[in-house]
Amino acid sequence: MPIDTVAQTVLQRGHVGQHPARARQQHLPGWQQLHPARGAQEQLHAELRLQMADLPRQRRLGNMQAPRRAADVALLGNRDEVMELVEAHPGSLASSRPAAGRTAIPKRYWRTGLRPLQPEAVGIDLWGPSHHPALRRAGQAAAGTLSLIGRRLAPGTSTLDIDRWVRADTQRRGGRPSQLGYRPHPSLPAFPAAVCVSPDSVVCHGVPSAARVLEQGTIVNVDVTTELGGFHGDTSATFAIGAISPEARHVADVARRCRDAGIAVVRPGARLGDIGAAIEELAHAEGCSVVTEFGGHGIGRKMHAEPHVPHHGRAGTGLRLRPGMVFTIEPMVNLGQPDVRTLDDGWTVVTCDGSLSAQFEHTVLVTADGVEILTLTADEDVAAAV
Repeated sequence: MPIDTVAQTVLQRGHVGQHPARARQQHLPGWQQLHPARGAQEQLHAELRLQMADLPRQRRLGNMQAPRRAADVALLGNRDEVMELVEAHPGSLASSRPAAGRTAIPKRYWRTGLRPLQPEAVGIDLWGPSHHPALRRAGQAAAGTLSLIGRRLAPGTSTLDIDRWVRADTQRRGGRPSQLGYRPHPSLPAFPAAVCVSPDSVVCHGVPSAARVLEQGTIVNVDVTTELGGFHGDTSATFAIGAISPEARHVADVARRCRDAGIAVVRPGARLGDIGAAIEELAHAEGCSVVTEFGGHGIGRKMHAEPHVPHHGRAGTGLRLRPGMVFTIEPMVNLGQPDVRTLDDGWTVVTCDGSLSAQFEHTVLVTADGVEILTLTADEDVAAAV
């Protein structure tokens, strides 16, 4: 099926049940015994202190986002996806050394550190039912902006155009771009844009520029994060600009399916390692690689919070999931090797071998019986599936 008319094809449909903004799964037998109800703590925002002894290699990360648009752009993901720039996580990680001639973003912000976290109590927010409506509104705001951008994308669009559209639409919805002005370290300049736009071999954190014009055959990830009512929503998707190559279509499709595979295992009693294992297994089976220096993250009143959500790992390991946890799942999948490097601007991350990279992201809420996707939109099936 040709892929050269505006949003006429989608490489995915909503992977959740009957409600367009909710995904439910069967609970694990006996999870109630593992995690007894917390009564009033589930009604109010409770801070859960967990020991990291079972997460010896978890580290901090940074994320990206993606919007789309165009009269002859095919949406390679849900119309509702948007991603956000990650906020630094607190923790005791070794800082990275800047490359000669530039200042590098500390590794504790956006990539795995040089040594593991020390076993220590780490606060993880559990959001009770009273906060769920606000979390949904923030997720839907970000998703709505991403959907709008996706409809506008077309050959000849500059990545700076996308930034302008995101600023305007976010303001129209009463929100604020979460990553605009974000400064991961005092020695670094603030992020200058309202959105991360990452075309082709750019893995994440692409800085919008008037000089970067999207051409026919490009794939581009747009990562949108919105703060609304004191909460953040984070989602992203990869879009096709006109007709794209089979290789580009393949890596985008695999990235979307990897995100969905990770979401599919989320339920109370599951472990963080289950998410990474599901993603990694699918990517490798399809001949692709998963970037290990970035991952998902907790989100709520902060754009980035605990826990770190690796997109690789071993099933049955890592922190157990509990109702009320909110985090992102956003695998970055490369057509070639997983190695990445940062350009001299200190922000833009690209594949070392120049291969194509794609990413999809959702913000999810662990519920009593499964998972709710907070960044789905009702119009995600507006385009016909391939």
